[in-house]
Amino acid sequence: MTATKNLTANSRLLAIPKTTAIDVTRRSAHFHRLFAPSHGVVVLSGYGIRVHVDRGHLIVEDGVGADRRKGRFPRVHHGLWRVVVIGADGMVSLAALRWLADQNVAFAMLERDGSVLLTTGPVAASDTRLRRAQACALHSDAAVEITRELISQKLHGQETVLRERLANPAAADAVTRFRAQLADANTLDAIRMLEGHGGGVYWSAWQKINVEFPKVDLARVPDHWRSFGNRRSPISGTSRKSANPVNAILNYLYTLLESETRLAITALGLDPGFGVLHVDQSTRDSLVYDLMEPVRPRVDAYVLDWITSTPLKRSWFFEQRDGTCRLMDSLATQLADTVQTWGREVAPLVEWFAQTLSATAANNGRVPAPGTRLTERRRYEGQGRSMPVQEEPPNQNSVCRNCGATISSGGQYCHACSLAESGKRLASAQVLGRVAAIRPESLKKRSDAMALHKEALRNWKPSDLPDYLTDEVYAHRIRPALARLSNKAIELALGVSKRYAYEIASGVKVPHRRHWVKLAELAGASAG
Repeated sequence: MTATKNLTANSRLLAIPKTTAIDVTRRSAHFHRLFAPSHGVVVLSGYGIRVHVDRGHLIVEDGVGADRRKGRFPRVHHGLWRVVVIGADGMVSLAALRWLADQNVAFAMLERDGSVLLTTGPVAASDTRLRRAQACALHSDAAVEITRELISQKLHGQETVLRERLANPAAADAVTRFRAQLADANTLDAIRMLEGHGGGVYWSAWQKINVEFPKVDLARVPDHWRSFGNRRSPISGTSRKSANPVNAILNYLYTLLESETRLAITALGLDPGFGVLHVDQSTRDSLVYDLMEPVRPRVDAYVLDWITSTPLKRSWFFEQRDGTCRLMDSLATQLADTVQTWGREVAPLVEWFAQTLSATAANNGRVPAPGTRLTERRRYEGQGRSMPVQEEPPNQNSVCRNCGATISSGGQYCHACSLAESGKRLASAQVLGRVAAIRPESLKKRSDAMALHKEALRNWKPSDLPDYLTDEVYAHRIRPALARLSNKAIELALGVSKRYAYEIASGVKVPHRRHWVKLAELAGASAG
C-alpha cells in the first residue's frame, strides 16, 4: 500500500511539471515571435519596450502582455532604415543608440497622441557661418523669397488634390488665384494671409467627404466619424486632438513627416528652430514646420485615395473620455511603413533651403554650399545619370465592406461576402427584369415579335425546304457545325432572341424548318 501511495504521489508530481512544460513552451513560442523590418522600418509599440545590444546584435522587443515580438539584427545585412517607438514605456540603452548611429539608422520616439518626443540620426558637422545666415534670414529679403516658394508649392499641391481627387474645379480655381497673387506679396504677413485663404477653401472642400465603415461596425461608429467634418477639432479648437479617424490619420502622418524633416535638417548641419514662415515659439521648431508645408498636400492625397477606396475598421481607433480619437497600435504600425516616402519627399526641399542660404550668405562671407547627401543629386549628375523616380508610398490593405476582413488591395468583399453579394445582385436583377417585362413598351415589343412570327409561319410552305435538308442532315451536319458559331451570328441571321440563339447553338432546341436554309448557309452545308 505504501508503494501504491508513493507511485500515486510520483505520478502527480510528474503530471504537474509536464503540464507546466507545455504551457511554458507555448508561452515561449508566443513570446519569441520574430518580425522583420517592413520597407526598412521597425515600429515598436505597446508596453515594456526594450532596445539594447547583445553580442553585437541589436535586440528589439515590444508587445502587450503575453503577446510579444522580438527581433535580432546583425551589423551587416540588417535591412534597417528607421526605428520608430510609439509610447514611452520601456528602455533604450546607450549602446543601442551607438549601434544605430554606427549603422546610419535613425531613431524616432513618438507620443501616443502623435507628437514627436525625440529623433536621432546622422548629423553633419555644423557650419557656423551657415547657421548664422539661417538665423539672420528672417530679417533679410531671402525670407520673403523662401516663404513665397514654399507656399507656392503648397498651394499648387492643394490645387492638384482639389482638381484630380475631389473633382472640385471651382475650389481649385480659387486656390490658383491665391497662388497667382503670391508674386505681388512682398511681406511675410501677406504671404501668410494668402496661405490662410487657400487653406480655408481647401479644407472646406473636404468637409462633406464620406468615411465608410464595414456594415458589421456601423452600430459602434459615432455619427461624426462618418464624415471628414472640420479640420479644426471641436475639442482643442486647433488641428490637435482630432475628433474623428481621418483627422487622426492625417495628424499621425504629419508627425512622421515632421520627424523625417527634423532628421533631414540636422543631417545638413542646420538648426531646426530658426524658421522664416512660422513665428518663433518655445515649444516648436519653426524650420521643421516651414519645410513640411509643400509635402502636406502629398500626404493628403495619399489619405484621400485610401479612404475613398476602402472602408476603415472600427478596431483601428479608440475614443478617449474627452472625445479625442486615437489610432490603435496596429494601424500606427501600418502607417509607419510610409515614413521612407515622406523622407524622400522632403529631402530636396531641405537641400534647396540650405543652398539658398549659402547663396545668400556668400555675398558677405563665402559660405560653401552644403552637399546633397540626402538625395545624392550631385553624384548622379557627375555620373551622367538621372535621378531615380520617387516610389509611391505602400498601399494599405483593403477591408471587406461587409464583415471588415482584410483583403487584397483594390478588392471590395472577401470570398464569403462576395458570394452573398452576388446572390443579392442577382435577385435584384431578377426583380428588375420582371418589372421591365410587364411595362407597356415591353408588352408591345413582345406582341409585335409574335405577330411577325405568326405571319412568317403562315407564309412558309413545306415545299420551300430543299430536298437535301432532311432531319438526318440537320442532326449530323448542321447542328454540330452551329456549335462552332457565335450566338450573335445566329441571332442576326434568324432575327431571334439571344436566348433562343443560344439554345439553337447548344442543341437544346431544334428551330422551325423555315430557318434551316439560313442555318445550312452558316454551317457551310450544301446539297453536295
